[in-house]
Amino acid sequence: MKNKVKWTSIIHIIGVIALIIGVVDPLEGSVVIMFGSALLALSAYVTSDRHSKIFTVSLIMIVFGVAFLFYFSSLGGFGGTSTFSWWWGLLILPFPIGWLTIIIVLIRRAIKNKKRK
Repeated sequence: MKNKVKWTSIIHIIGVIALIIGVVDPLEGSVVIMFGSALLALSAYVTSDRHSKIFTVSLIMIVFGVAFLFYFSSLGGFGGTSTFSWWWGLLILPFPIGWLTIIIVLIRRAIKNKKRK
């Protein structure tokens, strides 16, 4: 049983680090953020964490936003001289919302754990 706890703890830590490192570059870092949120969702699911649904929904939002981010990037972007208006950018919005949701949950969890100790 101790190996399972260590395995999920390592996955959790790698996921958090990936979420932070991915912020450096919005386009290429989005893949790292997606990977990190997938690891957090996996560790939360395996440990039956109460935030596992939040992590899973945030992962789905991030995947959706990143898919449209790469799609629009492959077509030359939106706005300006592109054929897509700025409104198409709303399809990318779930990506930062999902990332921000995960960060807020992690910060709240850290504050609660600190208060317990």
